Amino acid sequence: MEEKRLTLLQAVSLAVGTMIGASIFSIFGVGVKTAGADLPFAFLLSGLYALMVGYSYAKLGTEIVSNAGPIAFIEKAFGNNPMTGALSILMWTSYVVSISLFAISFAGYFLPLIHLNNSVLNTFVITIIIALFGALDYFGGSNAVGKLEFWIVLAKLLILLLFVTAGLASFDFSNVKPDFSPEGIRGILNASVIFFLSYMGFGLITNTSENIKNPEKNVPKAIYVSIIIVIAIYVLVSFSALGAIPAWKLAKYQENALAVAAKPTLGNFGFILLSIGALISISSALNATLYSGANAAYALMKEGYIPHPLKQLKREWMSEHFGLYLTCMLALLFALLFNITSVASIISLITTILYIFVLFSHIKLIETQKAKGNKGVVFFNLIVITFVAIEILIYQFKNSPKTFTASLIILIACFTAEILYYSKQRKINI
Repeated sequence: MEEKRLTLLQAVSLAVGTMIGASIFSIFGVGVKTAGADLPFAFLLSGLYALMVGYSYAKLGTEIVSNAGPIAFIEKAFGNNPMTGALSILMWTSYVVSISLFAISFAGYFLPLIHLNNSVLNTFVITIIIALFGALDYFGGSNAVGKLEFWIVLAKLLILLLFVTAGLASFDFSNVKPDFSPEGIRGILNASVIFFLSYMGFGLITNTSENIKNPEKNVPKAIYVSIIIVIAIYVLVSFSALGAIPAWKLAKYQENALAVAAKPTLGNFGFILLSIGALISISSALNATLYSGANAAYALMKEGYIPHPLKQLKREWMSEHFGLYLTCMLALLFALLFNITSVASIISLITTILYIFVLFSHIKLIETQKAKGNKGVVFFNLIVITFVAIEILIYQFKNSPKTFTASLIILIACFTAEILYYSKQRKINI
């Protein structure tokens, strides 16, 4: 029997769930520390970056339906070569590291909520949460993931709506005076490139396009709708949080800034509610990213972009579930080796590099009349997103040289591994 496909609403839920879980709870405090009272403007600016990239994803996703997502776009433009293979490894790595980010964040909220916190329990919770959602994906497939994602996102949005409503009811305008001085603008720019990570979830739509009903119409709709919804949520939540507590004070609580911001209006109930909302949100993001990452891993192995370690074994080992196994195992490894700040920064850089190549691909496909779109608009978007990548590297170098070095090592390793693989074998038949 054919597996049921995701509806437009479920596809939007998948993307919204990932985007909100990526930052509004996990790294919101970092944004407050960087942009201060200008944080809503940083969220808006990073949302504009996302719409620029989303334009190309929407146009290309209409023409190219593949769970390989952006790698299918790049391959269509530049062919099957070491560059495409290296970028495919980068894309999959971004999903793996994202899953580790969500698992670390889940443990960080869950253990303090039950008044338990030590390294052994932290490792245990991280392992269990990855295994739990891996099992859901294994037994449920896309229909189960889509249905669960809808209800998770609905619960999360209701909690955030309560937070926004309560915050706006006792809003202190003196806390949100914008600062457009050179220093303030620099803070907005720095925060906007950090929070570009917050919108990466829209790309997951193209990595599940084969599992979406009527993808030619629903993929672009889902991309635009999900980005616009998330921009509105981020701006409202950031205004509400800053209206309740001054930025200088809120920045002290980087790990659970929103839960702390709920206290002035909702008391301890608000603190607990937002903590639970964080767990729901992070679960939502982990659920969506694991599902899409497993799909991407299988699609890339099937097309020969990345090697299949078990290619010599019996065919039953070559099922799409192998991508799920590999994604879960490597995500757990990253979660145990890296901290949340390094993970978030690495994801931002990797994802932005992939976006740059997608925009290059879109320009080339427009020139060869293999895709639709305005070449001038895409070229402008390419300049802006390249600026974002440079800003991320500068931010890493100034604030965390170790993270900067780790990012370079990952990039070099992906390209080196692909070149070595390409020299031996390029196409795998599964």
